[in-house]
Amino acid sequence: MTRRTPALAHLRAPVVALLTALVAASAVLLGAGSAEAAGYRYWSFWEGNGKNWEYATQGPAVLRPDDGTVQGFRFAVSEDSGDADQPRRAPDFGAICADTPAEDGSKRIALVIDPGTAADAPDGEKPPALRTACAQVAPDASSADALASVAKPLRYDSSAMLCAISGYPKSGCGEQVSGDGSGKSSGPSRTAEEAEGADEGGDGGSGGPSVGLLVGIGAVLLLGIAAVIQARRRR
Repeated sequence: MTRRTPALAHLRAPVVALLTALVAASAVLLGAGSAEAAGYRYWSFWEGNGKNWEYATQGPAVLRPDDGTVQGFRFAVSEDSGDADQPRRAPDFGAICADTPAEDGSKRIALVIDPGTAADAPDGEKPPALRTACAQVAPDASSADALASVAKPLRYDSSAMLCAISGYPKSGCGEQVSGDGSGKSSGPSRTAEEAEGADEGGDGGSGGPSVGLLVGIGAVLLLGIAAVIQARRRR
């Protein structure tokens, strides 16, 4: 027993060192991924299914809703459609359009316009109050037409992305904001529209290390530990 103790003590040092390196490397990479995580400040577009909200698969300029449809717009900071904040009012057509009778030659679209919270607002701006409206428009009108009939002025960018409803926000359009919790813009970067494209079919562009990378690093270091142990045993 007295002869083995020095050997085990000598073996423990490199094993501990390698384990420490593994933990440190993982912590650094995971920390970098969290620090670089960011969101996009934009108006998301939703459709009511009678009880809940569903993220719209078409833009408001393309979608031509039927009479009796409920649609929502929510301004917030989110990474992508998967974690986007829904409008904070239920999609209730009967309640929103109760005072707007049906008319021949037109359709009624119930709209929930939710500018979000102060935490999502650009610097120096205060979000207006959430409101609802019943748009009565032509039968072939798009969602954008319905919105324009009750919430001007609207602002779009060169790619037809909706940037502002009723003048809010005053500037910006789907800009990336920092992931440090400050809500401030991180400077020139991808827009929300570009991020959606990357999420659907690109390289992801998340900025953080992948799980595969971390697993690979861990595997290499563990193999190193095993090699040290084996080498010490042969001595």
